[in-house]
Amino acid sequence: MKIPLRKLILSFLAITFAAQVSAQVQYRNHTALLQRAEALSKEYPALCSVKSLVKTAGNRDIVVITIGSGEKDLKPGIAVIGGTEGNYIAGRELSLGFTENLLKESGSNEIKELLGSVTFYIFPDISPDASEQYFSALKYDRVVNSRQTDNDRDFQIDEDPYEDLNGDGMITMIRVTDPAGNWTESSEDKRVMVPADLSKGQKGSYFVYPEGTDNDKDGKFNEDGQGGVNTNRNFTYNYEEHGLNTGYHAMSEPETKAVADFLFDHFNIYMTIAFGPQDNLGQPLKASDKQPDFLLQEPGMGRGMGMGMGMGMGTGMSRPSSREPSDRRLTAITKNDEIINRLVSEKYHEITGAKGNPQTVQSPGNFMDWAYFHYGRYSFSTPGWWYPVDKGKSIEAAFLSFAEKNKIPDPFIPWSEIKHPDFPDKMTEVGGIKPFALVNPPADTLGALILSHYRFITAIAAMHPELEFLDPKVENTGENIFRVTVKVHNKGLFATMAEAGVMNQWTRLMSISVDPGKGQTIISGQKIQRMKRLEGGGSAEYSWLVSGKGSVTINAGAINTGSIKTTLELK
Repeated sequence: MKIPLRKLILSFLAITFAAQVSAQVQYRNHTALLQRAEALSKEYPALCSVKSLVKTAGNRDIVVITIGSGEKDLKPGIAVIGGTEGNYIAGRELSLGFTENLLKESGSNEIKELLGSVTFYIFPDISPDASEQYFSALKYDRVVNSRQTDNDRDFQIDEDPYEDLNGDGMITMIRVTDPAGNWTESSEDKRVMVPADLSKGQKGSYFVYPEGTDNDKDGKFNEDGQGGVNTNRNFTYNYEEHGLNTGYHAMSEPETKAVADFLFDHFNIYMTIAFGPQDNLGQPLKASDKQPDFLLQEPGMGRGMGMGMGMGMGTGMSRPSSREPSDRRLTAITKNDEIINRLVSEKYHEITGAKGNPQTVQSPGNFMDWAYFHYGRYSFSTPGWWYPVDKGKSIEAAFLSFAEKNKIPDPFIPWSEIKHPDFPDKMTEVGGIKPFALVNPPADTLGALILSHYRFITAIAAMHPELEFLDPKVENTGENIFRVTVKVHNKGLFATMAEAGVMNQWTRLMSISVDPGKGQTIISGQKIQRMKRLEGGGSAEYSWLVSGKGSVTINAGAINTGSIKTTLELK
């Protein structure tokens, strides 16, 4: 079989490019991330800009990188979020790696066209205080920022931190041999400790704690360490008041508020893609059978303006009686948004080659849920990397098996005996899986992951909502009166807004307007009117009666869909 020369060349270039990326990528600290972002803005000044939004409690910048051409903030936008949770450091590299590849390929016809239609806003790391722990002399899975917090409410601040008892520069676990203990060795892997299961006849023989000592002598270990607040638990949706690491109130942290403020201010953003513990790309969300009643209303109803202005006449849409209780709270993905989630999930598996789905991580106040339920946008999230875990099996044992098969070097610190001041008469050992290893891939695999996620994001970005006029008609009805008819068609695969945004005041509704020429008058139909939400491939027809010959101009769209314009001659 003959293979075209062009395909051979493209395949060779793709393989070469992937190999180069794999060889160059390594985990970078916050300073290196910012320096790289600034370098990209200088290398591609027409396409790329970098802005610091705020500083964290640890005096680290939260930056946003904007990439696009022309009037960037007036085109459909996509926000890419890295570092939603501090120990998921791979997401930072996937976000910045996407930025690097997008700009590197910006000269190609495909990406040039994409950047002419869509603007990208990339936040490389929104939890830099936490993620920086990976690059510190003492490594541990940190998820909180540097705000000093009295976690155990004993009127002392950060008084019971982790301690490196075996001097290896990593915080793992300690196990204390005790017949009264409630932990035992896993039957799947003796290195792994699991709670004893009485229903299976198991008997515990260890107590297990995070590595450290009970500094404040309250019977707890390391419960009040450095920091802080978990950014991924500080957003407003399902925020947990008085929860561990959730902050004094929702949006209490400068980084959380700055990210939300930026997104709220950019009405052109129609989709967010986050890298972190939440997932709806490996496994899409499922809609509830019970849908909130606001989905039966037309777009714009209940926003406090424009009601009763001729909207919805003759549409056949039902509305709940004003005397009946109204369920307006969205607590599950809508049925139409579920369809898009399934489509995007299928694309994710197809393009990235990911198998199965990661372990579900529920977290109140997380970014993914906030972006959908409160921000009203299409919201997607993935850890970007995971390993198979059979149902009911130990995650740690599954990881160690995966690490052995894939030759990940030294993922486990062997248990070794130490002298512990809180357990002077008991055998105490330190050991466990290395910090960050459970949720982040080895650095030498980052290049391939970055490339596959770059291809995924650009592929779904190309499905953005895009309007066009179809079948424009001008009919002379006599006596210098003309019937003007157009269809507005969404040729994208995404709807013009997420269904979750229908009643959200932070989303822009589309409008269509007619601008008559000199001497012309609109005698039937509204000069400006709201347009209904259009699913991908959907259309809506509009008609007016205009008196007088000449040209009329019709404009349609919104900032999150892009605007279109056409001029029709009446003669």
